[in-house]
Amino acid sequence: MSEKKKVLITGASGQLGYELQRTAPDSVEVIAASRSDLDISDASAVNDFVTEHKPVAIINAAAYTAVDKAEDEREQATAINETGARNLAQVAADNNVKLLQVSTDFVFSGDAHSPIPVTTDCQPQGFYGESKLQGERAIQEILGDQAFIIRTAWLYSAHGNNFVKTMLRLMGDRDELGVIADQIGTPTWAHGLAEALWQALDVNATGIHHWTDAGAASWYDFAQAIMEEGEALGLLDKQINLKPLTTADYPTPASRPAYSVLDKTTTWQALGLNGEHWRVALRKMMTELTQRD
Repeated sequence: MSEKKKVLITGASGQLGYELQRTAPDSVEVIAASRSDLDISDASAVNDFVTEHKPVAIINAAAYTAVDKAEDEREQATAINETGARNLAQVAADNNVKLLQVSTDFVFSGDAHSPIPVTTDCQPQGFYGESKLQGERAIQEILGDQAFIIRTAWLYSAHGNNFVKTMLRLMGDRDELGVIADQIGTPTWAHGLAEALWQALDVNATGIHHWTDAGAASWYDFAQAIMEEGEALGLLDKQINLKPLTTADYPTPASRPAYSVLDKTTTWQALGLNGEHWRVALRKMMTELTQRD
């Protein structure tokens, strides 16, 4: 019987980290590290951790994702999203370890009108996106084409806090709810992204890729689907009045992309996978919620 290969998952307590552990292949021994286990912004800690555990690959699911707070907490965002990524890339290079990095649609300007190819110039509109882009560039600077970087968007899971669970809670408490209708993207079930990352590791994929579920929606469309599925599954007693809002109606410290649908064509080809439609994935995740105590 062949020995299992060790794979380090950083950010293990987050949504994606949780799903990566659930979907890990039998051939893998997962080393799950939350922030309390490993501070990726500390280069010596990263080096010591990898030297001790000797993983063959690292999946970096650790990220500072508070988009609005990042405008004021730039040091914290940089420490995780740029410095942390650089530290992991350096230790990967020094130890011949494969690095898989998760990035974001926020590296783009958000003013596209059709699905965004991986080759599109990056022009982040806020500091969160800027810090993630600097992380991408640090990794490429150290590892070149050998790194695997995958950009995603609108991530949710049965684990942790996210838009789906927030909507269910608010819909259960209110009779009316306003939701942004002029920002278009694609929801992504973290379970599917986790499976894509394991597949990327298995086929030794490299370069920059995009992954979300298939299709497109506004936040308003997403909320409407959550409400319909929630009622059908018994997670909600009734449907409420959803009111479409514009971005101007709901100002935030950081600007959001108006359009951030990512083109997944090259990724689906490279991984031999097709993303399922976001509504199908949503139903699966919400069905999972009904099975929890």
